[in-house]
Amino acid sequence: QLQLVESGGGLVQPGGSLRLSCAASGFTLDYYAIGWFRQAPGKEREGVSCISSSGGITKYADSVKGRFTISRDNAKNTVYLQMNSLKPEDTAVYYCAAPKPSTPVQAMCVPRFMDYWGKGTLVTVSS
Repeated sequence: QLQLVESGGGLVQPGGSLRLSCAASGFTLDYYAIGWFRQAPGKEREGVSCISSSGGITKYADSVKGRFTISRDNAKNTVYLQMNSLKPEDTAVYYCAAPKPSTPVQAMCVPRFMDYWGKGTLVTVSS
């Protein structure tokens, strides 16, 4: 059974850092792009960052460019999201998700094209 499990969330002060992990089980991540998405209370789920199966293509939302870095370690079957200079507006539940391998690269950051979702990890940025 294909599963994605997020970890690494928590409470952090503004300006702080967290590293989220997305671990896959039941399948090999090598052939899958992975996206990180977030949903704040009362808001729609939005794409934060995504990475192609090879790691050669990465995308970031404008709101996190220069602060967040996505990476993957296929040997560990894990994708990471390093989040620096966190702001209160980054507070949300963060999800990782994967589209089917046949999904075009252009769609890998779009929630409606994701086929597999983790249950999320809460990130709270507050003093």
